[in-house]
Amino acid sequence: MTAGFRAWIVEQPFWSDPNDSTWLRVLVIGLAGLLLIRVVALAMNATDLFFDEAQYWFWSVEPAFGYYSKPPLIAWIIHLSTDVCGVSEFCIRLPSPLLHTATAGCVAALGWRLYNARVGALSGLVFATLPAVSLSAGIISTDVPLLVCWAAALLLFWMVLEDEQGQWWPVLALGVALGVGLNAKYAMAWFFVCAALYFVLSPHRRAVLFNGRFLVAVAVGLAMLTPNVVWNAYNGFATVSHTADNANWGGPLMRPDKALEFFFAQFGVFGPILFGALLVIAWRATRMRLPEADRFLLAFALPIVIIITIQAFLSRAHANWAAVSYVAATVLVTATMTRDVAWGWLKGSLVLHAVVLALLIFGTTTAGLFALPGGRDPFARTLGWDELASATREHLQAARDDGRPYAAIVSDSRAVSSQLLYYLRDEPTPVRAYRWRPKPKDHFELTRPFTGVDGKPVLLVSLVGPGSPAVRGFERATQTGMLDLPTGQTQTRKVYFFTLQRYRNALKP
Repeated sequence: MTAGFRAWIVEQPFWSDPNDSTWLRVLVIGLAGLLLIRVVALAMNATDLFFDEAQYWFWSVEPAFGYYSKPPLIAWIIHLSTDVCGVSEFCIRLPSPLLHTATAGCVAALGWRLYNARVGALSGLVFATLPAVSLSAGIISTDVPLLVCWAAALLLFWMVLEDEQGQWWPVLALGVALGVGLNAKYAMAWFFVCAALYFVLSPHRRAVLFNGRFLVAVAVGLAMLTPNVVWNAYNGFATVSHTADNANWGGPLMRPDKALEFFFAQFGVFGPILFGALLVIAWRATRMRLPEADRFLLAFALPIVIIITIQAFLSRAHANWAAVSYVAATVLVTATMTRDVAWGWLKGSLVLHAVVLALLIFGTTTAGLFALPGGRDPFARTLGWDELASATREHLQAARDDGRPYAAIVSDSRAVSSQLLYYLRDEPTPVRAYRWRPKPKDHFELTRPFTGVDGKPVLLVSLVGPGSPAVRGFERATQTGMLDLPTGQTQTRKVYFFTLQRYRNALKP
């Protein structure tokens, strides 16, 4: 495997072709510059962790093979980053711009291998400046490692398809990319759907199926998911259940408004010019036979957008659910624009995305200082959490000063649980999740439920107020405070504090 990999590296044309070397320098300088800008912007970021980010950090404190809503890779990545860098918001988010840069490198290698050096370098830079990537590079989420795994798998899959020597190292590397991707997010399974569609569209490629090479890669990938499957089995298949809940097929069906909302959101995710170009390419594909490389990329770009749009029509879908589509779509659109000499459109798209990047950097570094014309701060959901923790700490200290310390902090929402666990990470009073339903609805209800204390008071921190199920779960509930914590110039988050005594909820986790 090692010898084959070294041979492939040596054979690459850009080491010897002066023109290709120029494009390689353009790519490296461009990606390095973007990475530097994003790391500096991350250091100046004025937002608190979003509650998903805080939750992922807490997972990283307790490494496992699975968690309630996601596979384990995101927690392992944060664990590594915080071990090296520390537990600040900057260190928790730092893997994001690094991994996005790696993804752009894989995208560039894919374009280079399918077309030429110019398409490869431009594809890498186009991907690195996508609006969704610029937004994602300032946070830590499961899409970040998923995308790099998807891009690597797509490159390796093409290498397996093109390999006439029957080497096994690309096959095994593809299996590893698939396995790591599945441990990042189950959406990696869309890769199998797209590959199956490609085999249908390109019968001459089915040799890798008949000789078992692709099936070996799939087997390696699925084997790497086995520990997570075992974890799920021991925890009532919590992640599978959560994924089904996310699909929300039990709710009202036929939501054309949601389908339109998701579809038009893709103009923002991929960029209006690029997504419009992708639609044009898809329309062309119905009228003419595309080149082999184009057909390969379209098979990994369009189906997921269509499927998720249908999912949105049936129930709902978040804008990022089709994110993996834009790895292949970036190369396809860039190659098409280059081939059609549509430089004006490509340059216009890059300029537009550079403006979006600049606005995002300005927004995150000045979060809370300015409001949009409508009076709302776009970063409101990531502001005010540190202040919430400080107010909670004051309640805890006041109780200690009175000689009646709280035995625990109780939260009635995932958002509050995750933020208190992060921003009160040095506080000895434990944070517990109030669970009032038979089935846990988040990781904290699964692993840190409140089960009662021996007659001692607990502090409830709630965004709900007197109507919270936690208030009804105790014989005595005394409201001890209510604050309007600022989440921007004109917005606030109402937080309630209750002293709870005599737990009476008979629910056992």
